[in-house]
Amino acid sequence: MPKVSVNGIKFHYWRVGNGPDIVMLHGLFSNLAAWHLKVVPELRREYRVMTYDLRGHGYSDMPPMGYSTHDMAEDLRGILEALGIERVHLVGHSLGADIAFHFSLLYPHSVVKMVAIEAGLPELMRLYKQDKDWEGWAYWANMLEQLAGIKVPREKWHDVEFMLRASLDVPYVFGLARGLPRKKEPILRLMTTTTIMQDYPDVVGDLTVENLAKIPHPTLLVYDANSPYLRSYAVLRDRLVNCSPVLLPNSETRHFSPLEQPDLLLAHIKTFLRPDEPGASSLQEGKQD
Repeated sequence: MPKVSVNGIKFHYWRVGNGPDIVMLHGLFSNLAAWHLKVVPELRREYRVMTYDLRGHGYSDMPPMGYSTHDMAEDLRGILEALGIERVHLVGHSLGADIAFHFSLLYPHSVVKMVAIEAGLPELMRLYKQDKDWEGWAYWANMLEQLAGIKVPREKWHDVEFMLRASLDVPYVFGLARGLPRKKEPILRLMTTTTIMQDYPDVVGDLTVENLAKIPHPTLLVYDANSPYLRSYAVLRDRLVNCSPVLLPNSETRHFSPLEQPDLLLAHIKTFLRPDEPGASSLQEGKQD
């Protein structure tokens, strides 16, 4: 189980394949395995792919603080430096996409292209938390009832900690562990013994909506057409200066295309990352073939 030490933290990582470097960043309360069901086995044919567990996740160390997107962008910088990787394509899902944006803002010369899947953006996530009419609350409550039979009282929809704890009773939805109960202990420890619930999304730093226009890299922006984060999609689409927006077909989970729609997602990623492709995906926004 390879690990690399950065700033006193040991990060668990996998590195496979040969070719241009891709680094893949997973989402909140997930781990690197999310990429390995279908996405990594395909991309490793043409690229050298690295995945790693974010701080506090998977088999990486769990320090008590340092969970803003800025902190985790600095983790990525240190990992690349330690492994001798100079320039990369970044692929991030959810929180991982936010980290990719922050890293690209801080270290633009280290990034070639980006694929941002279902990014939330800390500044907008903070607004979602305050908006009781945000459609994500109903989505979250409906998913809990549909997948685990948990009926959440309407007055609890906006209680983030309550909803997160309830989500731990949802069995695994994808992969070989589908239908089995989740391992609650590591996630509960992350929630209760670290600052992650305060740092993300409340610490925005310089990853503001205004600063998005400073990110120059060709960016493939991917969301499910029925995603609860379409407000973030619209802001990113309009603010990024080199953006190729894509809406995938409606999905059941509405957020987890790397697991639920990997073949379609891979088609977009492969087209976008081709060396002769300047950045604009030939698979246009809204096209669902």
